[in-house]
Amino acid sequence: MHSPHDPYVRVRGAREHNLQDVNVDIPRDTLTVFTGVSGSGKSSLAFGTIYAEAQRRYFESVAPYARRLIHQVGAPAVGEITGLPPAVSLEQRRSAPGARSSVGTVTTLSNSLRMLFSRAGEYPTGAERLDSDSFSPNTAAGACPECHGLGWIHRTDEELLVPDPSLSIREGAIAAWPGAWQGKNLRDVLDTLGYDVDRPWRELAAKDREWILFTDEQPVVTVHPVRDAGRIQRPYQGTYMSARRYVLHTFADTKSRTLRAKAERFLTSVPCPVCGGSRLRPEAMAVTFAGRTIAELAALPLSALAEVLAGAGAGGEETARVLTGDLLARIGTVTELGLGYLSLDRTAPTLSSGELQRLRLATQLRSGLFGVVYVLDEPSAGLHPADTESLLGVLGRLKEAGNSVFVVEHQMDVVRRADWLVDVGPLAGEHGGRVLHSGPPEGLAEVPESATRRFLFPSEDEPEPVRETRTPSGWIRLSGVERHNVRGVDAAFPLGVFTAVTGVSGSGKSTLVGQVLAGALADREAGEEAAGAGEQFCASASGLEAVDRLVQVDQKPIGRTPRSNLATYTGLFDTVRKLFARTETARERGYTAGRFSFNVSGGRCETCQGEGFVSVELLFLPSTYAPCPDCHGARYNPETLEVTLRGLTVAQVLDLTVESAADFFSGTPAAERALTTLLDVGLGYLRLGQPATELSGGEAQRIKLASELQRTRRGHTLYLLDEPTTGLHPADVEVLMRQLHGLVDAHNTVVVVEHDMTVVAGADHVIDLGPGGGDRGGRIVATGTPQEVARSAESRTAPYLAKTLGS
Repeated sequence: MHSPHDPYVRVRGAREHNLQDVNVDIPRDTLTVFTGVSGSGKSSLAFGTIYAEAQRRYFESVAPYARRLIHQVGAPAVGEITGLPPAVSLEQRRSAPGARSSVGTVTTLSNSLRMLFSRAGEYPTGAERLDSDSFSPNTAAGACPECHGLGWIHRTDEELLVPDPSLSIREGAIAAWPGAWQGKNLRDVLDTLGYDVDRPWRELAAKDREWILFTDEQPVVTVHPVRDAGRIQRPYQGTYMSARRYVLHTFADTKSRTLRAKAERFLTSVPCPVCGGSRLRPEAMAVTFAGRTIAELAALPLSALAEVLAGAGAGGEETARVLTGDLLARIGTVTELGLGYLSLDRTAPTLSSGELQRLRLATQLRSGLFGVVYVLDEPSAGLHPADTESLLGVLGRLKEAGNSVFVVEHQMDVVRRADWLVDVGPLAGEHGGRVLHSGPPEGLAEVPESATRRFLFPSEDEPEPVRETRTPSGWIRLSGVERHNVRGVDAAFPLGVFTAVTGVSGSGKSTLVGQVLAGALADREAGEEAAGAGEQFCASASGLEAVDRLVQVDQKPIGRTPRSNLATYTGLFDTVRKLFARTETARERGYTAGRFSFNVSGGRCETCQGEGFVSVELLFLPSTYAPCPDCHGARYNPETLEVTLRGLTVAQVLDLTVESAADFFSGTPAAERALTTLLDVGLGYLRLGQPATELSGGEAQRIKLASELQRTRRGHTLYLLDEPTTGLHPADVEVLMRQLHGLVDAHNTVVVVEHDMTVVAGADHVIDLGPGGGDRGGRIVATGTPQEVARSAESRTAPYLAKTLGS
């Protein structure tokens, strides 16, 4: 029995995911780092077990009815945890927040700024004092009635909707309309209404063209379709919707990214003519503080906003001094984390997951909580080494305030500063799930089976192999780049080599590579009718003709539902289903490949609709999920599971790891190709049927890369990757880099945006942006080989790169 004042969190019998009955003791009031290769089980221990149990205990104290309203992660598979304080989780959220979410709302700084304007603002003579809600674009009291607080309105015109007026409506003149049956329906309705759908668009009367494209009327008519031979088509009630109405409706309401992107092509966004983009009502915009409106202050970088507030609050009234003092203290924490270049009105979807996590971390630092366990997921992800120093300072202050800080981390500089280290491994999946070391970091030196050990304690006896610098086969040159904070920049990207683009957070790396370079290449691939992103963001681009194909590999999820998985994304499941359909039992029963899909009726279990689990509704308690009572999680009906391939059912094949599946499908070329590439990028531990929702961003990116590697490559391909090492243990980084350098050796080009100095040191060419973030960045401060950039006096990357190169 442990004392109630036991200074340790003691975990007994943890079995979550791949954890193998783990027992571990972790001291409270420390900075504890959890390490291990990707898939080793460290997140399962930190988040899936420790945080999940702390959350479960808190929810037990909440009234049962209220629990229904809160999303819960469920009880973890663990025997017992003692000494566990309340916990706060700060994860790298993969899903993007809504368009109304901003830096101000994430940090709650907007609330304080609105209060400042409400209580201490300068009102016009005779104006009524407004409450703080009147300064928010997200409330009915404050939002501009024309744009509903968005600041932009979407418009369209005849040229956008009808790009080729020589076509008739039947020939598809109205390009904005949907294809297939829905488009035919709209044309038939117009025909029934008496409009000539066979006459060239330009020959129609102006008033008819105006009505067809822009009317808000929605007449309903009885349509008598033209009969096709052999098909019976009965009359039906058809509703007309103008092209503008269809485009705006699709853009606002569709959940399909493809449909939304298509609709966006027929729209132009312009600042709201009523509020001028401020998003607020005129009465709120009439109030000022320090001579500026709330919209003007919200548009300033936080570092500049702090200067304005400091000057205005110094000699003002007591109310203004108190409110500006609170704002300045909270802004100080955000700027300390290297985010002073952000403005309060910067929308959250435009932020990286690392920036979002640091904003939430800054908010927690000001909360004044103590006696809490903070569980953080890779807080250094997306951070330049210069920013990691300030991050460590913030984590240290959280600990000094009387909290425990548990961090899942791969950055060795953070690991070295830990008080306690929990190393999980030795490998991933079923080959991991054991605690190899729990104690001070220096103790890991005595654990030879740890994959982390050689990176934490690099041996001087084994110097890094020096890669011979490749010679470029050509150059892509972008001149006069104008996008976000990248202004008037000329950039040159060498072809046939490995290029790393570096710089502090917010310096413009992703803008230059992911938007301008990718946009210019995408335009060339799409031809003349493309949106013109490259031309829009730079004055001219040359050398593009040397690239035959562009491949962008990002960390976005490979699917948003459990129905999407590793096997379906890579195309491997198509091969598996065909193999099952060729078995003797399947042929005798007339089963086709479709029978072995859990996404369509026929072979799947209809009780759970092929999900493998069912939702159980409990009165006054939250819904919970349980294995399907009929298929017990197999997802298929009994008849389908009677078909076996070399002794395994289709459900058992989906449960195989990539490593096991490679042995099972040995001799089947179509399956071998997909499985070999997954092994090559270090994903042998994942199960074939692993739901997309369970994969990390780093795993999703490597799956995309594996899918690309298995294709037959034709011509010169340019691969663009944005921070490909995020979420990867140094051992996994080595595996990934072997693949990327292999692509270059095969006469392709690889460009990566990267903060990992070991990756940068192994590049052929480096482009360093900066020197700072936001308005203080956006310039190329150094370019050349890693050795040349390491000698740059202006570059903030140089000292860290020089240290890695040992120079």
